[in-house]
Amino acid sequence: MKIAVGSDHGGFTLKEAVIKHLKELGHKVQDFGTSSAESCNYPIFGAEVGKAVVSGEYQFGILMCSSGEGIAIAANKINGVRCGIGYNDSVAALMRQHNDCNIIAFGAKFMKEEDVLRRIDIFLNTEFEGGRHALRVDMIKSLETK
Repeated sequence: MKIAVGSDHGGFTLKEAVIKHLKELGHKVQDFGTSSAESCNYPIFGAEVGKAVVSGEYQFGILMCSSGEGIAIAANKINGVRCGIGYNDSVAALMRQHNDCNIIAFGAKFMKEEDVLRRIDIFLNTEFEGGRHALRVDMIKSLETK
């Protein structure tokens, strides 16, 4: 898979571990920044990953900031992005099964690295169920045009 990854300074260290993990699994990864733990603005990186995923060049995106909230909000401003925070294993699966999320976000300050890596694997290996959920996802998509 081709995966777009990004973080602000608060998620930088976790982002580096995520990239290593994904490459070890054989995924093609593009790092959209940031490139250090120096203070920066998370909306830049959330938007860049969002645009990359919506363009179709990348199948999924993974984002990190201190809480996961700000960078997820920024990504969700890009039409076509459905990003949620993977705060537990069940949610990491349900984001794909029920919501067809294309980006997952994490709060580096509040999550352990091993939990994040496991949840990424769950997210990437879970299929969208479609059916009744497809109607709801279509309703979400229609909100982008209003």
